Amino acid sequence: MRIIDLTHTLEEEMPVFPGTEKPKLVCACIMERDGFREKLMTMYSHTGTHIDAPSHMIVDGKNLDDFAVHHFVGNAIVIDCTGYSRDIPLELLKRYDLSEVDFVLLKTGWDKKWGTEHYFKGFPALTEEAAEYLASLHLKGLGVDCISVDLMENNQFSIHKILLKENMVMIENL
Repeated sequence: MRIIDLTHTLEEEMPVFPGTEKPKLVCACIMERDGFREKLMTMYSHTGTHIDAPSHMIVDGKNLDDFAVHHFVGNAIVIDCTGYSRDIPLELLKRYDLSEVDFVLLKTGWDKKWGTEHYFKGFPALTEEAAEYLASLHLKGLGVDCISVDLMENNQFSIHKILLKENMVMIENL
């Protein structure tokens, strides 16, 4: 199995979801005084590249530690969504054989906007119909290279809820 790290580096000045405090990284221990180095990290659980558990939006949903470790590894397919400016349709997903995959990764190209004010608006997301289709496949998870699986104006978080109710995890900010 080939492993590819798609995570962003945790830094104090990294982009965070609007309204969320940026992480704080404080030097807590130094070699000269303590004999070792250690940093104190303070941040929200949805900072940087992160995983949404069902409990994020589903009452009595599973927490990440409720899943066996094998739920977080598996085969993935990358679906190129770079031509879509808003809604990623079911028809695109159906062009791919998803029968042997555990994770679907949507490549929107939005990661190129990481660190800019444009990162937080205008990114594409699945339609509800496309999300229902992925949920029906009983995948382990969905990954996206943008701030959320829902459009920013979707304050009902319908895509999150469709996927999370099927115990799929979401990996955001890839």
